[in-house]
Amino acid sequence: MIYRIAEAAEILAVSDDTLRRWVEAGRLPSHTTDGRASVTGPDLAEFAEHLAESAESAERDRTRASSVSARNRMSGIVTRVKRDHVMAQVEMICGPYRVVSLMSSDAADELGLEPGVRAIASVKSTNVVVEVPQ
Repeated sequence: MIYRIAEAAEILAVSDDTLRRWVEAGRLPSHTTDGRASVTGPDLAEFAEHLAESAESAERDRTRASSVSARNRMSGIVTRVKRDHVMAQVEMICGPYRVVSLMSSDAADELGLEPGVRAIASVKSTNVVVEVPQ
């Protein structure tokens, strides 16, 4: 999967300019496709994990719960999928948030969930439903 800079920025919940600066600084590898800068899904997933780890560390230092916000539907990128014969554990990075969903292996296969795939996490109480945008 290949993402344009604008798509990758949206997934990470940052501006296009921020993502371009990260690419120029060598923090995120990029490639040129059809004359435009792009980022591979696996590279973006790995970078998203590093951002989330940094955010989790910073969040542990915070003391006010009112400074944390989440929404019911979060766009993000799949960073890891662990499967067995029956169940799959799907990990995503949605902006600064790490989201984990448990689903059947069949559902993960039908959605084509692999590291680097863009997906949407819909959160209802303790259930997370993962969708693939059209």
